[in-house]
Amino acid sequence: MLTTSEPRAHSVAPDVRRALLLNASREPLCVVSVHRAVALVLQGKAVVLESDGRMLRSERLILPAPAVLCLTRYVHVPYRRVVPPTRRTVLARDAHRCAYCAGPADTVDHVHPRSRGGRHEWTNVVAACARCNHRKADRLLAEIGWQLLVAPVAPVGVGSLAALRPHPSWTAYLAS
Repeated sequence: MLTTSEPRAHSVAPDVRRALLLNASREPLCVVSVHRAVALVLQGKAVVLESDGRMLRSERLILPAPAVLCLTRYVHVPYRRVVPPTRRTVLARDAHRCAYCAGPADTVDHVHPRSRGGRHEWTNVVAACARCNHRKADRLLAEIGWQLLVAPVAPVGVGSLAALRPHPSWTAYLAS
């Protein structure tokens, strides 16, 4: 069993429970848990490129806690169409702010309601507070005189990575 030890410096590293996984060509593939990252390193399938400063310790092994790791062999990734929106990714894209009142959002709303033929796609889904979502119900914005504060767009980036808040050590690898 691996345990975490903090760095000896006075500043404590942020709690990182995920790591960015890069292909052997250094292109971002996905975000994995630190547990999965350690398993990949121990199996010899990946190497740690960036650490958050913490050390993972077991009875016989000391390993830097991975923040960014790279596969040792190239993995062919088939072309994927746009990642569909989920509650988590829509809320992250909209910074947990309601598209109608700018208050804290905790639900997702279809601008053009699905009951009226609206599609479940990035340009039709926004974050909304429960109050606005309930008041809008299945009506069109024009019917109730509302306007969107920000037009919904599909996130640009590497699949679902675009909607995540990246760790500061990931920025150099996500810039491509």
